[in-house]
Amino acid sequence: MGEISHHLKEVRPWGYFERFTLNEPCTVKIITLDPDQELSLQQHEHRDEEWRILHGSGTVSINGVDTAVGPGGEFKVLRGERHRVASGSDGLVFLEISFGQFDEKDITRLEDKYGRK
Repeated sequence: MGEISHHLKEVRPWGYFERFTLNEPCTVKIITLDPDQELSLQQHEHRDEEWRILHGSGTVSINGVDTAVGPGGEFKVLRGERHRVASGSDGLVFLEISFGQFDEKDITRLEDKYGRK
């Protein structure tokens, strides 16, 4: 099997993510949150996202509505919607498929416990 041309692993304060495609016409990542961590409360201007929980437990927040999640849970986040994923004590792994023009800089952080802007 050949190497995935756009594969990237990027470490963040909460764990890491792996990106498998980039603008082809979607971007696919598997995001791993360490136990008891969370992504920033954020929104995007240029992309929609679909998530599928693969492993672990936690909470998904979309526009202020919190939902307890486990394997098999699916969510759609539209452009401009405020969203966050938080892991439970066993961590959380989820598949993220982004539609639209993907750029890691297309993020407005509304809250971030790691001090990022």
